[in-house]
Amino acid sequence: MTDFIMKKDADGVAVITWDVPGKSMNVLSLEGAAELDALIDDALSDEAVKGIVITSGKKDFAAGMDLNVIAQMKGGGAQQVFDGIMTLHHALRKIERAGMDPKTLKGGKPVAAALPGTALGIGLELPLATHRIFAADNPKAKIGLPEIMVGIFPGGGGTIRLSRKLGAMAAAPYLLEGKLSDPKKAKAAGLIDEVVADPVAAAREWVLNAKDADLVKPWDQKGYKMPGGEPYHPAGFMTFVGASAMVNGRTMGVYPAAKALLSAVYEGAQVPFDTALRIEARWFTNVLMNPSSTAMIRSLFINKEALEKGANRPEAPDRSVKKVGILGAGMMGAGIAYVSAMAGIQVVLIDAKQEAADKGKTYSEGLLDKAISRKKSTEEKKAEVLGRITATTDYAALEGCDLIVEAVFEDPAIKAEVTKRAEAVIPQDAIFATNTSTLPISDLAKASARPEQFIGIHFFSPVDKMMLVEIIKGQQTSPRAVAKALDFVRQIRKTPIVVNDARFFYANRCIIPYINEGIRLVAEGVSPVLVENAAKMMGMPLGPLQLVDETSIDLGVKIAKATRTAMGDAYPDGNVDEVLFWMADQGRLGRKSNAGFYAYGDDGKRQGLWDGLAARYPQSDDQPDLTTVQHRLMFVQTLEAVRAFEQGVLEDIREGDVGAILGWGFAPWTGGPFAWLDMLGAARAVEICDRLSAEHGERFAAPQMLRDMAESGQSFYDRFGAGKKAA
Repeated sequence: MTDFIMKKDADGVAVITWDVPGKSMNVLSLEGAAELDALIDDALSDEAVKGIVITSGKKDFAAGMDLNVIAQMKGGGAQQVFDGIMTLHHALRKIERAGMDPKTLKGGKPVAAALPGTALGIGLELPLATHRIFAADNPKAKIGLPEIMVGIFPGGGGTIRLSRKLGAMAAAPYLLEGKLSDPKKAKAAGLIDEVVADPVAAAREWVLNAKDADLVKPWDQKGYKMPGGEPYHPAGFMTFVGASAMVNGRTMGVYPAAKALLSAVYEGAQVPFDTALRIEARWFTNVLMNPSSTAMIRSLFINKEALEKGANRPEAPDRSVKKVGILGAGMMGAGIAYVSAMAGIQVVLIDAKQEAADKGKTYSEGLLDKAISRKKSTEEKKAEVLGRITATTDYAALEGCDLIVEAVFEDPAIKAEVTKRAEAVIPQDAIFATNTSTLPISDLAKASARPEQFIGIHFFSPVDKMMLVEIIKGQQTSPRAVAKALDFVRQIRKTPIVVNDARFFYANRCIIPYINEGIRLVAEGVSPVLVENAAKMMGMPLGPLQLVDETSIDLGVKIAKATRTAMGDAYPDGNVDEVLFWMADQGRLGRKSNAGFYAYGDDGKRQGLWDGLAARYPQSDDQPDLTTVQHRLMFVQTLEAVRAFEQGVLEDIREGDVGAILGWGFAPWTGGPFAWLDMLGAARAVEICDRLSAEHGERFAAPQMLRDMAESGQSFYDRFGAGKKAA
């Protein structure tokens, strides 16, 4: 079986079709690249062939390089990675030069790319090496180079070609941000050349009529100047200075791929094109050999994809949801209704008052209107989605629902009441899910007549934007209920993790200590600026003080009081509560009150840390060093992840890493808490824990599992990778 096939027609056009067997999207493997290279040699050497068209046998062109292959490439060391990339460069350069005379730049055969749909990563880098790119007028197609999102950068010539084609400034959003565009926007930006109804026919006609001059890329012509200016041109100098500042400002220096990409563009712009490709290959090798890229690829692509495809789904027939009932039309319930209706599921949205139910439906209307204003949806789509949502106060409307998602107030009595009302109406085999972030599932299940069909589904806010969904198994939850919950999450295009019932489950169990540690540092007299920047310099998207402002300080007070009641004398966070409760007493409840740890303007924008904080908690003259603050903020959450796994709350470290990044933004460059500990090494991690626990308390004590791994020289992914459970 082959990935590429070639057919030559009577007019002299060789059509090479990319169609990887057994996959819904084409991905490029090393074997596939060799096949393509051989076909190009055949077509170029055949005198009967006048031109070449490269297209896809699938509805899309390609999803990119097979990242499983990329993850394996580094096994042979840096030289093997570099040699592999250079082999790909030579193959694409052969397409680009197409047999033309190197001196006269004449005599080449035209090569065009015909894209029926989405073209990502190498799926765009390959077309960029051809002489003209034709894309179907397909508004659902996405075109771009998203490699930076998984910790690498376009290493198949895309970095050099796009920056030389558009200029560094114009190429930046596509290279450094992974921006994706539909075909028309891609043409307007200069990524592709034509948008047509039939790209193969248009490409075929073009290659039959192309002239020698149509084949020569600007960078192969004498006197080529980079758009926007080279690095030492006055305009280009300012571009690269600004780009360097932007990259360092956004990444805080902890994302190696962004810095390497910018280096490849900067250095490559000062040398001939073929030398620039070697520079790109060296920087790509540097990034691929960095443990950060390995961890990001593993967590954000391989593990994430495995979980979305049901890696931990119990054996059961397909349990896709046809009709979902949502109890509670507040922000969470309204968000769940929206993503469900968008996925084609019929929705019954119930609240105690019709006005509240209608308001919940209006939330979906607002999101759809915003999408229409951005030309990402249509009035027809809006009517279709809203038509799936029935807003009512009548529980009888739940008849026929195969899944209920309860999203009322975090009050066990209210949850118990709506559980009983819903179960009186819904089918006997319907699954009942409660959306809760803190209340034990097994306790809530006591209100159900069918505890084996009762499960927790914890959404993160805002539901339409947050990708993670935490599924929580109660003591009596059946595998059938787990399968139903996983299938529902797959339908609404979210990423699931499955955990066992315990206080705060997994995500909140880890994120609350992070917030608390930041507050505790402030109470100790550590500069709030140091606390916030230490977190961001480790790759956390928000510092702990900003995060508590965003989630609301009064919610923190509520959680603290409930936890103190449950834990009694064992409660460890009294000094944190002193700060939190004082803030609440001042009426500083976070962003929602326009006053919190940060000061806010009338427009709601942050204006810096509130100066009243320093007045209440004076800063010590002896400030800790940056690394100590970073270790405290990182280890306090990482160790909770290990304890959750050690205690069986978390059953799979893949879920722990993916859940951490998607759920609360745990420094993505690390690949997640378990991947980060593997980077550090268990022995080094235990050493840091011992120092921190001696100076700051038992919350930093190394779990026995980590100590055992330090003694045996093991890593988490060596011992527990691919879903292996803790002993």
